[in-house]
Amino acid sequence: MSNSNITSATVLIIPGLREHVADHWQTLLAQKLPRVQSVAPLEHDKLSCAARVDAIERALGSIEGPVVVVAHSAGVMMLAHWASRYASRAIHGALLAAPADLETPMPPGYPTIDALNQHGWLPIPRSALPFPSIVAASSNDPLTRLARAREFARAWGSRFVELGDVGHLNPASGFGEWPLAETFISELAKSR
Repeated sequence: MSNSNITSATVLIIPGLREHVADHWQTLLAQKLPRVQSVAPLEHDKLSCAARVDAIERALGSIEGPVVVVAHSAGVMMLAHWASRYASRAIHGALLAAPADLETPMPPGYPTIDALNQHGWLPIPRSALPFPSIVAASSNDPLTRLARAREFARAWGSRFVELGDVGHLNPASGFGEWPLAETFISELAKSR
């Protein structure tokens, strides 16, 4: 990235429930950035919201200096839960891409609402986030209706950006690299 602000911030990648996927834009982004860390995949309790939130807290605790978070899908909800429980660390800003609406039934192959509820995901926190954030949402995401993404952004105090028809912004939707992420990260890195 050409912006000097981004080189001073560490970018913390928070993937969704499927964790790290080799050809996902978050993984490709991490390979390009000068200072990056990813929330480590869980060995146990993979569906536990508390375990995911604790993993975010551990990752943040190991970073010195400014942090910009880049969360995708259920990773967005993990960060919302982290902010409602901890917010123990100042975050410069967060890119919240294609948030997964865990309160609405999802397509086959994803956890059910009952399973998510049993593992502490529901309800989704609606408190204003204590850091600047951008919710970037798709108009045809199979995991979140655009109106719901807009509601989340409003509740969290996030700037809302409609991306158009980009599906769930993942390899299945045709996304490997997503250059716009770098633009958003640069904006967030200099937002304070």
